[in-house]
Amino acid sequence: MSKDKNIYDRYIKNFDIDLLKCKFLGKGNNGVVYLLPEGKIIKICYEVESCRKEYNILKRIHDNKYFPRVYGMMGNYMIRDYVDGVPLHKHIKTNGFTRRLAINIIELLEEFKKLKFTKQDVRCKDIMVKADESLMVIDPKKFYTKKRNFPSHLSKGLYKLGVLDDFMWILKEERPKLYEKWHKDIEKYIEDTFPSEF
Repeated sequence: MSKDKNIYDRYIKNFDIDLLKCKFLGKGNNGVVYLLPEGKIIKICYEVESCRKEYNILKRIHDNKYFPRVYGMMGNYMIRDYVDGVPLHKHIKTNGFTRRLAINIIELLEEFKKLKFTKQDVRCKDIMVKADESLMVIDPKKFYTKKRNFPSHLSKGLYKLGVLDDFMWILKEERPKLYEKWHKDIEKYIEDTFPSEF
């Protein structure tokens, strides 16, 4: 019997979960997350529909290196891989912003296009940075239902961290076509969002 089948049978089919034996990892707008004894996580969503939508996105992009693998869903909870790392905004505050990190962010955004996401955006808090500066996305939301053709929320987060200019400079050097496609929209979005600073 496969390891995936064991995880499914135990946590989804048989409801064998004792949260007292799990480590609380945190909570967000959509739910709470616990680390299971075997190293997977259980995400308990506040709404069943929210859980279903997130699960369906992760199932659709199964085995993509930028997203955790899911094992099953029941009602308002799902079992998925644990993502080790630090949220992007905390990583930048602690370690600064490197060229390698910028390129990894650009490659992540390019992957969104390959996956045919209609939302080409993600919040800094939903990008986990590993020790080697590789990235994974947690809490994917509305990637196939919301239309956004430039990374507005990401740009806002990078701007608040004081590194958006660095990111745009590296984007221009590394992917000039992408820079040309995005820079006017990003500039306008930042000016509209922070009008008192311009």
